[in-house]
Amino acid sequence: MSAAPVMPPVALPARAPVLSGAGWTAFIVALILVCAVAPLLNLVIPAGSMFHLSDYAVALLGKIMCYAICALAMDLIWGYTGILSLGHGLFFALGGYAMGMYLMRQIGRDGNYKSDLPDFMVFLDWKALPWHWTFSDSFVATLLFIVLVPGLVAFVFGFFAFRSRIKGVYFSIITQAMTFAAMLLFFRNETGFGGNNGFTDFKRILGIAIATPSMRMVLFVLTGLTLLGFYLFSRWLVGSKFGRVLQAIRDAESRVMFSGYNPLGYKLTIWTLSAVMCGVAGALYVPQVGIINPSEMSPANSIEIAIWAAVGGRATLIGPIVGAFLVNGAKSWLTVTAPEFWLYFLGALFIAVTLFLPNGVVGLVKKLSGGRKP
Repeated sequence: MSAAPVMPPVALPARAPVLSGAGWTAFIVALILVCAVAPLLNLVIPAGSMFHLSDYAVALLGKIMCYAICALAMDLIWGYTGILSLGHGLFFALGGYAMGMYLMRQIGRDGNYKSDLPDFMVFLDWKALPWHWTFSDSFVATLLFIVLVPGLVAFVFGFFAFRSRIKGVYFSIITQAMTFAAMLLFFRNETGFGGNNGFTDFKRILGIAIATPSMRMVLFVLTGLTLLGFYLFSRWLVGSKFGRVLQAIRDAESRVMFSGYNPLGYKLTIWTLSAVMCGVAGALYVPQVGIINPSEMSPANSIEIAIWAAVGGRATLIGPIVGAFLVNGAKSWLTVTAPEFWLYFLGALFIAVTLFLPNGVVGLVKKLSGGRKP
């Protein structure tokens, strides 16, 4: 009997680098802009100079970078896994509320009622802090809650939803219902989250006054570094075996199951991770904007996150970041010059991108440049 032919070993493709040479150059330039150029223009260049970066611009850019983190998280779950969430605004708000509770405790007796309790609790005749405020005066505990609360909520919700194999438009509707229900809950005064007014009038963080140019710049730099760090991590993640499985689930989940993989663990992991990223973004957003209230959980805010990802370009990572800057930059300008047309512009933009730019702005740029990737 002749021996069976020996099959040659299959050579697996080499893993692509996290960033190309041009990509690393752009990353370092962005790092220098965030850590050196912006602080120089804001803190050193005098206000009368044309090169001065105003405090308003610092706050606006910091806020948009927080939104960009949410858009990046949306790309991981929607662009690379094929799961459209219309409830990520909830995780953003939960992280913001965790930070807001700490900032309210930092006010101390400097509030209007000169009480150890937050002003809204004194106004509502509360006599003591509710149980869920127990560790709100600890910065370390706050950092843990910023990660654990959105992550736990996402894990529990995702476990039951993915185990039940809810997908497509049904999953999107359920996530939207989840954030709407949470918004109604936080509007109630008896929950201890400030009702419809939420938290505001923040004064200090770690005992240092927030309303100073230096502290605002520290928060700006931290936000920029977090955005760049999450981007680098996301690039590494989608290029790993885990990321390739996510893309396979997006393209043909049934084939993934027949290949011996259980999609539940992969979907639940990336879903929880994207929620944590949104929670971190919310925590960075609150001290820079100075307020957090239940309106951050509105379904419209979650829809906007999806629009940023679609406008910039799904499954590109850099696209959603670009989309967040483009859409929110246009929003900041239009809400001042023509506020009555902003919502019409947003709807028209989403329709135009869907019909004419299915791969978003970044997809168009890649097409015009010959498909080069960063």
